Amino acid sequence: MTEKLKVGFIGLGIMGKAMARNILRAGFPLTVHNRSRGAVQELVSEGAVEAFSPREVAEQVDILLTCLPDSPDVEAVALGADGIIEGAHPGLIFVDHSTIKPAAARKITAELSAKGVQCLDAPISGGDIGAQQGTLAIMVGGPAEALERAMPVLQAEGKKITHVGESGAGQIAKACNQVMVAAQMAAMGELLILAKKAGADPEKVVAAIQGGAAQCWTLDVKPPRLFAGNRQPGFKAYMQAKDLAIVMDTAREYGIPMPSAAVHTQMFQAMLAMGMGELDNSAVVGVIEALADEQLLD
Repeated sequence: MTEKLKVGFIGLGIMGKAMARNILRAGFPLTVHNRSRGAVQELVSEGAVEAFSPREVAEQVDILLTCLPDSPDVEAVALGADGIIEGAHPGLIFVDHSTIKPAAARKITAELSAKGVQCLDAPISGGDIGAQQGTLAIMVGGPAEALERAMPVLQAEGKKITHVGESGAGQIAKACNQVMVAAQMAAMGELLILAKKAGADPEKVVAAIQGGAAQCWTLDVKPPRLFAGNRQPGFKAYMQAKDLAIVMDTAREYGIPMPSAAVHTQMFQAMLAMGMGELDNSAVVGVIEALADEQLLD
């Protein structure tokens, strides 16, 4: 590493804490901030520096990354009182790993660019396992030169880093990603309950179809958790529902019919109504269980 970039990370949830830890382990000086302080103290004990506001992080670093729940959260951290914009300096690179509306990403880029900050919308895919193992897929919108400079940091977090296009393009790619993720989770739930209620062993059915055209990340990763009775996140169902709302808003904005995505959106909204929003997105199987009057596990 020829340049010891100073890195900041804001948003130390299930994904963010693991990503920040990988950056720290890669040898980058790391400053961290989070609304709840337990994760901050955990990383400080591993060598990170504690900060108490987004402004304070921005003042100290060359590259600042965020991983936050939704568009309003990113806007508040980036543009609000004591936010990144108040600690911004020319040459700072802002990398947002959150999944937010493309329009919100473009708004933040416009306002921070006026302060000399280069912005990358860089949402992620790969779940908690990918975050822990540093194997995330990262889809990036923004200036190519900013991505080139930030690349060593992103390589500590992910294995596939793709420059999709200009500002907002990363978020458009993530919306497309979530269309497929939701479809896979819903289909997996349906096939598991079909197998069970029709009299076949769901575990053996999964083993039988994994080697054919049905093979996908979801079938490779999620069934062992479900068969063990584990529906904990992972990637929380309420976040999947939020992402699908972004998909449907974007589809309406551009006049795109998305009938299957609309049904999957309803399924994840049903999860929330049934009190399952904090569970893993694969726990959408619970909606199918309720509709079919059949439990995956006896």
